[in-house]
Amino acid sequence: MSLFVIADLHLSSSVNKSMTAFGKRWDNYTQRIKVNWEKLVSDNDTVIIPGDISWGINLSEALEDLKFIDLLPGKKIILKGNHDLWWDTLSKINKFFSDNSINTISLLQNNAFLCENTIICGSRGWFTDEKAQKTVGDPNYSKIISREVIRLKLSLEEAKKLKEKNPESDIIAFLHFPPVFGNFVCEEIISVLKEYSVQKCYFGHIHDPFVKCGSFEYESIQMKLISADHLEFIPLKIAL
Repeated sequence: MSLFVIADLHLSSSVNKSMTAFGKRWDNYTQRIKVNWEKLVSDNDTVIIPGDISWGINLSEALEDLKFIDLLPGKKIILKGNHDLWWDTLSKINKFFSDNSINTISLLQNNAFLCENTIICGSRGWFTDEKAQKTVGDPNYSKIISREVIRLKLSLEEAKKLKEKNPESDIIAFLHFPPVFGNFVCEEIISVLKEYSVQKCYFGHIHDPFVKCGSFEYESIQMKLISADHLEFIPLKIAL
């Protein structure tokens, strides 16, 4: 079994939402994802998708996108991104999956998964830079960060339990928002990763054609940008 990751699919089967604002590299991206995925991923593999999955604003609008993912090879573990407005309670999503025969997708929220010798955990995360967010309204950023820290800790606590039973396994964290990028650092998230001795963290969200190298180290944590366009819409195989 192999483990792959790719974030920010931004599928729009039922919604007229274009990604052309981010450049020609997004031309025909849905078909490119499908072709590349089917070349690399087998039914025995697992693919992590850290957020921004569908432009649908509710489960019904996201259905065709979720079916698209479900029919691709492998098991999929998904977490919420800032554009996943369709994301509902876990019980409602799981019932929706059951009702629509979506069988290969699992939800990463306040939990963790053991995949061979790797423990998967994570959360959406958040930017503490309010200007970078461009959020409509007047959100309470401190409250949002506190909530995301709690969710990440809950996931890592579950990962810790799995590691106690599987001591040879490595814990890898997956976030939608970058905990570190350029001059930005989310100290609250970094503190949690260090508390639980996480050494590898993968994140999405960034769509910048001028980012040539998305791999770096921050305070002994290996960071990797895995947004779909940065990966040229090719799922990245994680070296285990």
